[in-house]
Amino acid sequence: MEKWNWEIENEDYLKNTIERCKKQKIILPTFSQQKHPEQIPGSITEKLKNIGSWGVHPLNLFRINWRNDFEKNEIGGINYLEIPSELSGVKARIIGLVGKYFPTGAHKVGATYGCLAPHLVTGKFNPEYHKAVWPSTGNYCRGGAFNSALLGVHSVAILPEEMSKERFEWLKDIGAEVYATPGCESNVKEIYDKCHELEAQSDEYHIFNQFDQFGNSIWHYEVTGFTIDELFNQLKSPNQRLSGYVSATGSAGTIAAGDFLRTKYPHLKVTASEALQCPTLLLNGFGGHRIEGIGDKHVPWIHNVKNTDNVAAIDDEDTMRLLRLFNEQAGHKWMIENGIDKSVVADLPLMGISSICNLLSSIKLAKYYEFNENDIIITIFTDSSDMYQSRLIEMNEKHGKYTETNAAIDWEAIIKSQGIDDFAELSYRDKKRIHNLKYFTWIEQQGKEVDELNAQWYDENYWNERFSIVPVWDKLIDDFNNEVGLLNE
Repeated sequence: MEKWNWEIENEDYLKNTIERCKKQKIILPTFSQQKHPEQIPGSITEKLKNIGSWGVHPLNLFRINWRNDFEKNEIGGINYLEIPSELSGVKARIIGLVGKYFPTGAHKVGATYGCLAPHLVTGKFNPEYHKAVWPSTGNYCRGGAFNSALLGVHSVAILPEEMSKERFEWLKDIGAEVYATPGCESNVKEIYDKCHELEAQSDEYHIFNQFDQFGNSIWHYEVTGFTIDELFNQLKSPNQRLSGYVSATGSAGTIAAGDFLRTKYPHLKVTASEALQCPTLLLNGFGGHRIEGIGDKHVPWIHNVKNTDNVAAIDDEDTMRLLRLFNEQAGHKWMIENGIDKSVVADLPLMGISSICNLLSSIKLAKYYEFNENDIIITIFTDSSDMYQSRLIEMNEKHGKYTETNAAIDWEAIIKSQGIDDFAELSYRDKKRIHNLKYFTWIEQQGKEVDELNAQWYDENYWNERFSIVPVWDKLIDDFNNEVGLLNE
């Protein structure tokens, strides 16, 4: 089994990266600064006020956090949206961290930074030679292309051909080399195959695979988990408890925030959300679906399955119909007339398709455990409907104009009547079954070692060792920034 360490690997690569960052005026934020933006130097926060929030500017690396104020164009409070009981139909409070306000408009830019930064400061990646490859089912390659553009590095985005055209247009605009692989969100193997094809062509291609790069899960453990804990303590009433955390499995980065939260709240219920049309965790299943960005048909290498308590499978048709309810004028009018606060309705477009999937899984979780007013469920609203305007147009062309009658039917049938079907509480053996699925993808196909697969399940220190690496990375980032020398200016 490969030793888990992060020492300087190549001094020449490191020197090249330092020179590149001097040239591009790049200062790398530490993970601690992404958790605690108040630690960011005041000179940087002042400069950010004059830089567009989504602009390709080096200082926007410091906006890779959950606390960006779009209106004031500065770092502010935690970005969240609470779904009231009048809308959710359950007594429990459902609160989602909002990803729209990250640079690129999606939280995946944090995962890409978690993967890239350690490679930069240890000389594992040479920006003078390597091409950064970002295999993805959506927003991850978007974040990777953004970070690459800041460095002036050639980026390669690989994503399924059936993803929304907004993603492809944005990637081409930022200068990424784009490969569209066969299929939809669930066709992940085809993405891996393209990576292997590129690697066989040249060693220039440096693969940042979100499904096996621990920087992805570590970033969410450290930054997202901490932010959720702080948000809960900010919003809770005296008798309320953090009862649930819900995340789509996807690359298994975001769900790692549950590992952090478990250290604070041992009785927390961590729920993995997936598409019913491809019930990988629920039924060892397969298939295609329309919940963009939560690639499946395999279990990611970085998923600590032992820490997952439940699986909720959501019908992709439900997510698409709610995308219309939450964004069409007739849907807004119907909700306001039926008692939903105007300010809440105005904020519903903050949820994209996978965000709606997480919302529905949160409703299932609340109903399954019969949560009440004292229970708080926190989930992730990964991106906004801005990414899916073409899908709304497609549905209007296919089904006709959305009406208030459609809105009434969709709320009643999808939200109010959301049941606990396709929801599983996982036993020890269930978790072991899911963990064992890693063998077929990672050992047989991708060349991982079976000893490490066993260590993930049996070695109590395996996950703790990885999640405790951040102080080492932050020290390396500090040393790197000192060599670059821009902070002194």
